[in-house]
Amino acid sequence: MHVPDGFIDAPTSAVTGVVAAGALAVSLRGARRELDERTAPLAGLVAAFIFAVQMLNFPVAAGTSGHLLGGALAAILVGPCTAVLCVSVVLLMQGVLFADGGLTALGVNITDMAIVTTVVSYAVFRGLLAVLPRKRRAVTVASFVAALVSVPAAAVAFTLIYAVGGTTDVSIGKVATAMIGVHVLIGIGEAVITALTVGAVIAVRPDLVHGARGLRQRLRLRVNGELVDAPAPTAPVAARTSRRTLWITGLVTSLVLAGFVSFYASASPDGLEKVAHDKGIDKKAGKHVSADSPLAGYGVRDIADARLSGGLAGVIGVGVTVVAGSAVFWALRRRRADDVSPASTGV
Repeated sequence: MHVPDGFIDAPTSAVTGVVAAGALAVSLRGARRELDERTAPLAGLVAAFIFAVQMLNFPVAAGTSGHLLGGALAAILVGPCTAVLCVSVVLLMQGVLFADGGLTALGVNITDMAIVTTVVSYAVFRGLLAVLPRKRRAVTVASFVAALVSVPAAAVAFTLIYAVGGTTDVSIGKVATAMIGVHVLIGIGEAVITALTVGAVIAVRPDLVHGARGLRQRLRLRVNGELVDAPAPTAPVAARTSRRTLWITGLVTSLVLAGFVSFYASASPDGLEKVAHDKGIDKKAGKHVSADSPLAGYGVRDIADARLSGGLAGVIGVGVTVVAGSAVFWALRRRRADDVSPASTGV
């Protein structure tokens, strides 16, 4: 879904850039409300994890692959405003360092992959939780459906953007059919990854999952040898691991995925690349501004061994992303702390 330079004309790219900038400004303010000293480190980790998993293309059809977009996963774990920032950090790192996604199309990519996926998935997620019981299983099910819907929604958004500012004369009906069709399949993979990850975090630290806030477990008492539900009050679900352990585990997992498992990812073009090639959308694609980057193409220049080159690039990408993301979210957390300090409240 990373849109290269040249797919969308300059005026449309500029408009989406303004939309993206406005959404980022709103998200910066919203993230200050979502983040605290417990969740800020998790947000940086979520960005790094999304970067790592996006390197793991999985086959979805003959000659086509897909990868995680991550908007739904981030929104459920750390909140919708923080999610927009997480995915945007990933897109910026990918575009600048790895020549993945055009820099003139950065506004298009943020609008499509960060904003649309987050807004759609979180709306679906909250809507499902409103009618489902507030239990772990319900959160996981809602995560699956929200992620599934978010990917074809992003495909629809790209089609609309292309209809307005596409640089080639291709039938919009053909583009829509091809894009939505393949991204419904990719959405299944997105849904599985999202549900498994959300379920794993909820199992050990439900208190850190934004979408599971309010998730509670009724106390059970043993009466005459049988367990019965206590009428009230209810108790929060207990944490099973420390925040530090969770963060270290997540970082190590991200490094392993990007540095080792990514070598075995599908080499087939992803959904947008396949559609662009088959329908002729890529006729005016330009050379990437960062094409000469030493990490372009997710490999380290001058390292001949493909496995080592790709692995090092993945590790570097995870490291840079977690540092950049953590810096942003720690700064927002500190800004929130300043806003509620005694001096700012007049106490």
